[in-house]
Amino acid sequence: MFNPYEIRKDFPILSRLIRGRRLIYLDNAATTQKPKQVVAAIAKYYLWHNANVHRGLHTLSQEASQMYEEAHEAVARFINARSWDEVVFTYNVTEALNLVAYTWGLRNVGEGDKIVLTVMEHHSNMLPWRNLARLKRARVVYADITNGGELTYEEFERLIDDRTRVVAVTLMSNVLGTITADVVKRVTKLAHEVGAVVVADGAQYVPHAPTDVRDLGVDFLGFSGHKMLGPMGIGVLWGRREILEELEPFKSGGDTIKDVTLSDVVWHDLPWRFEAGTPNVAGAVGLKAAIEYLTRLGMDAVREHEKRLVEYTLKRFNEELGDAVEVYGPKDPEVRGGVVAFNVKGLNHHTVGMALDMFGIAVRTGMHCAHPLHYRLGLKGTVRASYYVYNIKEEVDELVNALKTIILLKDKLEGEGVDERVCTGT
Repeated sequence: MFNPYEIRKDFPILSRLIRGRRLIYLDNAATTQKPKQVVAAIAKYYLWHNANVHRGLHTLSQEASQMYEEAHEAVARFINARSWDEVVFTYNVTEALNLVAYTWGLRNVGEGDKIVLTVMEHHSNMLPWRNLARLKRARVVYADITNGGELTYEEFERLIDDRTRVVAVTLMSNVLGTITADVVKRVTKLAHEVGAVVVADGAQYVPHAPTDVRDLGVDFLGFSGHKMLGPMGIGVLWGRREILEELEPFKSGGDTIKDVTLSDVVWHDLPWRFEAGTPNVAGAVGLKAAIEYLTRLGMDAVREHEKRLVEYTLKRFNEELGDAVEVYGPKDPEVRGGVVAFNVKGLNHHTVGMALDMFGIAVRTGMHCAHPLHYRLGLKGTVRASYYVYNIKEEVDELVNALKTIILLKDKLEGEGVDERVCTGT
């Protein structure tokens, strides 16, 4: 195990005072903070190596191109891809999932075909498929969750049939924290038996647990750099080479081609055909630095650290807050990632979030881009605390103490009301 107290020294932002209190950052499912090493890598690129990649024979362009390609290699090793050319850089996981829908999906989904989703999907792994279904007159069906917030193989077994072309599923819920990897492995085998592809949303999973795409068996996997200590504006789509090679890009232009005539085009090799225009080279450099940072910590240790924090949180909530707070999702930390969604009974979730900010505690409130899941649970929103490598038990204690104060002041806070214009989507 690593020492989170030592790790915190790499994150200057954690020393900030918010309303006179030391920042407690518990909004990691939305985006993580960046260590000095990542910021330094980006700065070094811009200060000493900045040039467009694959565009010139001069030294700077060659250096930038090498750094950009090395970032692909780092991602491939991190997720155990067979080759770096299966790694496509995107802006974020949302673009990665849209890329699959509008390349593979448009070519392979037809009228009357079935797309299987789950009720716990983030909108990014739901709306592209619903749009595709509308365009192609396909059907969308949803795997439900148990009362404990888990997915079951039997639910997919009920839905997947010979008309199924796509199964799109999250590897970890961004609301309930439910880890689905074991179920997904079984579902993938079932989907492949009927000729369907499996598209995995790894935005909340890849940053928090060891990830092996070959072991998972899925066909596509998307995730974002900014949720794993990397910069914003860089994401990843991994796909099996034999599938990617059959696809044409849904964005085309510079660097996507080998040759163009007035009547024909020859698309570039993988992964460049899917990376149109000038890429986010600095973002790729930062993502590589983030991967190196996490690799030094060890992803098994990252997972264990978060599991301990969640276990401690659930214990403290139960002992100190009791029935005043309702927690959602699996109770077993073994099948739950570093996310704890809850509500204070009798208080609007936004009210609780704004009150926690008075204590210097940053959480997320709303429906977290998972409206159907909240409707399935009969909720208008939740408060979400989410952890990462630099969070410590003392911060959980501060969260519990702040919630105890908020509960004591509940009547006054109810009278204050809440501005419902506050974004509930993310």
